[in-house]
Amino acid sequence: MERNSTSSPAGSSWVRIGLLVPSSNTVMEVDLYRNLPPHMTLHTARMYLEETTREAEMDMIEKYAPEAAASVKTVRPHFLVFGCTSAGSLGGPQYDQEICSRLSEVAGVPTIGVFSSVRKTLLRSKARSVAVITPYIEDINASIKEGLEAEGFKVSAIHGMGIDVNFDLAVVSPQEIAAFSAERLRGVEADILFFSCTNFRAVEALPLLKKQFDIPVVTSITATLDAILAMEKRMQSQRAA
Repeated sequence: MERNSTSSPAGSSWVRIGLLVPSSNTVMEVDLYRNLPPHMTLHTARMYLEETTREAEMDMIEKYAPEAAASVKTVRPHFLVFGCTSAGSLGGPQYDQEICSRLSEVAGVPTIGVFSSVRKTLLRSKARSVAVITPYIEDINASIKEGLEAEGFKVSAIHGMGIDVNFDLAVVSPQEIAAFSAERLRGVEADILFFSCTNFRAVEALPLLKKQFDIPVVTSITATLDAILAMEKRMQSQRAA
């Protein structure tokens, strides 16, 4: 799809977004580019990751994320996105923000974290209970659950597909996501549904999910898009001040 240049509220012809994404992620760039406003451009640096496990993700955060931030800094981004939901949940409720602060020091610009974006979107919804679907293993699910509960949410249910190879998270089709959700969430009561993972084709599954469930649905990508638009508004306000 052709993307036309328009005047940017941030004061330049483009708003440049530096995306730090796990190296084996094949979904997030596609979802963002399909849904970003035309004046926003995406510039990706990859953080080496093959396994979706605590150990592999911690290694990605400590070793490869700073290198990626230093690399993408050269395109002079207006801000960064740390594009991994589960990694941001591993060290407790504030860990995602700590990662983002460190990456901002490297790149010299603000950083948006996916897990923090999800929490903000859920808080804005005024929901009290959330049901969660993930492609993850149980250890990762436990971190996601802990992070949501730290914000005061009741996690009515959390079900993962048990996949620990990061590339394979994207192999699950939208139809399979919808079928898994319908089966695992049958009879579960919640105010909102959250589909976790930036390498999970939940955005493509949204039309099916909205037919199956009569409550709001949030995904890692939709929450990140909300955060990106909010960041641009803040940039615009700062320039006007």
